[in-house]
Order: sequence, then C-alpha cells, then structure tokens
Amino acid sequence: MQLKNASILVIDDDPDVLTAVRLLLKTESKEVQTEKNPENIRSLLAKQAFDVILLDMNFNSSINTGNEGIFWLNKIKELKSNAAVVMITAYGDIDLAVRSLKEGAADFVVKPWHNEKLLITIKDALNNRSGNKLQPKSNGALTPIVSKELLGESEVMQEIFYKIEKIAPTDANILILGENGTGKDLIARAIHQQSMRADKPYVKVDVGALTESLFESELFGHKKGAFTDAREDRIGRFEAANGGTLFLDEIGNISLHQQAKLLSVLQNRQIMRLGENEPILIDIRLICATNVSLNELANENRFRKDLIYRINTVEIILPPLRKRNDDITLLANHFSKTYCSKYLKPYLQFDKSATDKLLSYNYPGNVRELQYTIERAVIMAEDDVLYAKDIIFSPIETFRLDDEAPAETKLSAVEKNTILKVIEKHSGNISKAAKELGLTRTALYRRLNKYDI
Repeated sequence: MQLKNASILVIDDDPDVLTAVRLLLKTESKEVQTEKNPENIRSLLAKQAFDVILLDMNFNSSINTGNEGIFWLNKIKELKSNAAVVMITAYGDIDLAVRSLKEGAADFVVKPWHNEKLLITIKDALNNRSGNKLQPKSNGALTPIVSKELLGESEVMQEIFYKIEKIAPTDANILILGENGTGKDLIARAIHQQSMRADKPYVKVDVGALTESLFESELFGHKKGAFTDAREDRIGRFEAANGGTLFLDEIGNISLHQQAKLLSVLQNRQIMRLGENEPILIDIRLICATNVSLNELANENRFRKDLIYRINTVEIILPPLRKRNDDITLLANHFSKTYCSKYLKPYLQFDKSATDKLLSYNYPGNVRELQYTIERAVIMAEDDVLYAKDIIFSPIETFRLDDEAPAETKLSAVEKNTILKVIEKHSGNISKAAKELGLTRTALYRRLNKYDI
C-alpha cells in the first residue's frame, strides 16, 4: 500500500509532536488524525479503520506501569485492528521499544527524528503489513561492519543490531558496556557508519591508557612551547573528530580529575588547547565504551555520576560469548574462511569433535579469544578438516579462567586469611578477634570449624 492512500492515527500527549507529525504527513498521506488521550483509542477504532498508528511509549495517565505504550499496543491488538503500529520512543525507552516488536509492533522511531527517516519507517510498516497480522520489520540492509565483522544470529545480537539501526541516525551519546573481547570497537564503528556523520571523521582514543600528563594534550591539543616536549602546535582528538564521531574507549579507567576535565568539555561543547586562552567550539557525536559494569560506575568514589548521565543517553550492553552460544559456530566458520584466505589455504571445515570442543568452552577472552584460536588452528592444521586436536585454547586465558571462575573459593580464601591474621594479632584471644571482626564468638567458632582452623 502506498503512503498517499493511507489513513494514519497519531497518539501522543505532547501537542508539539502531534503538530509536527500532522504538518509532515498531511501532504504525504490520505488522512492524518491526532489524539492526545490514549483512553480514546477504542472509540476512534470503532469509527474508522486506520492503516498505520503512531503510538507514544509513555503517557501522563492513570496507568503508571512504566510501559504504557505496550499496554495500549496490546489494547489495539485486542480490538482486532489491522493497523501497523509504530511506537514513538525517547532514548531512555529503546529497550522497551525493542520489546514492543515482540509484542506485535511493526517498528519504532526515536525522538527527535529526521522527517525522512520517519517517512521511510511508515512506508516500510505499510509494506510489511500482511492481513490481520502485525509483522516486525526486518533488520534490512546493514553496514559492511555489521554484515562482515560484527556477526550474530542469536536473539540478543539481533536486538543489538536493531538498536544500532535505530539510534545511529540520531546524535545521542552512546555508552557501550561489555567484557574485553566482545566487540565494543566494532559496535562503535557500526554506529558511526550508519550515522548522519558517516562521511566525517571517526576518531578512536584509548583514554584508559593516557597518563595524567598526556590526557589534556592528547584530547584537547597544545600550542608550541606549552610544556617541555611541545615542539610544535598540535590539535587534539576532539578537534580531529570535529563534525564526526569521537570514540573514547576504556572510559571507566580514567581518574576523577580526568573525568572533571572531560565533563567540562562535554557540557560547554568547547575545548581549549594547552598554552592557549581562546576556546574552540566542537561538534562531535560521542561514543564511550568500558569493560566496567554499570554497578561499578555507579560508585561515586570511582566515577562521577554527572558524567555518566552525560555520556549514557543510550547504553548498549554486549553479552559475553558464553551467553550467545548460538553464534560460536557462525563466528568460527567466519574466522576459518578469513584466515584460510589470508594464509592461502583451502577452506577448512570443522569436524564434529572440533565443533563440540568449541561449544563446550567458556571463552574468558570472548570473541577475540575465539578469533585467535581459529587463526592458530588454520596456521597449524595438517589436514583438510579441523579436528578437536587442532583447537588449542590460549593458556593465558585458561589460567585466568582457573583464577577467576570460582568466585566463592576466592571469597572464602580472603575470609579465612582475614580471620587468621586477626586471631594472630590478638595472640589467639577469640573474644578480641571476634569483636574486631564484628562477629559473635559463636559465629567465629563456626567459621573456625568451616575452614578447619
């Protein structure tokens, strides 16, 4: 169905949104109706059939569930409407909007949107509508990075790809969270390549590796003579990324002092080179990444809360490879083809024993460890097929896994050593040791028995 023949209903409690959408669609569609109160959905659908419904995710209504949009989406389904429902969401509700696709929404758009993007979304929703069934939009064409490097057929990765497609065209600041080796750099590049700044610079900085003395010079630049080794004027990474995307990797590892300087630049949207007094305006899209969890970042002794809010308009959480088991075979085959081509070998397929070994491993080094494991196997392989004997996991990661996996054992060792030190400090006096440890004598005796002390 063509947009010019479509009847569209827009439901949002923001009059500015209703006005903007009505002005955009009145010349593009057959009919546009707007409604502030979702309680009127039943009566509106009883009077008329709509082809597309644009539905806000949040309303100031008596329904205070935090997901009003999904509530009303289900109401529309109960009323047997054939309309394709497109959810309107803010940055903070993107995860909920992705969930709405599973509930039957055709698609979602992120506020504020580009008009061209909204029109394309509505047209796609119309094209994908089939009979009485609302069908989620497919991921469509993805960038070369997503299709060739950032692979994944698992549900969690498909949701991440979809989120990238939606947030990339906006200028929202992105925080990418995930363990080392999960592909945070690839996500950042994919967002840039699908953004409106794709033809502008993409600059990556490992800020966690910058010393206190180099932090300002590297990020903000310096004037010749600003310090001992400043032999010439140099622009910083913010200036180099001007107009494009700046990717700050390992943001969780910078000091509170560095965080204060970074926050000031992000708030004022200007930098000042070392040795100069004239501020320079900057226009960047900021993407940050860290292997530190949000819980750790929430510790104000480690990370400024106001900086988290500044860099975390939208967050993308990359799962470890051990939690996306469905993707291991896909990735292994991809790496095998890549390295067979690189080392001029015929494509090596995996014997069942090799596949079983790959699927049974825990991957503390994540996708990066799998990649290096397959590269090593391709180089050393003597047959036309890769067998279990060819799959040799890094001893570095194996030792690390042995070290880190039994968290309970490590905690027990810490507790046992602490008890021993305190008892030794008090020359075996259980009462004094228990008091310092904050335990009753009975509780301390239980631990002595537990650890065979």
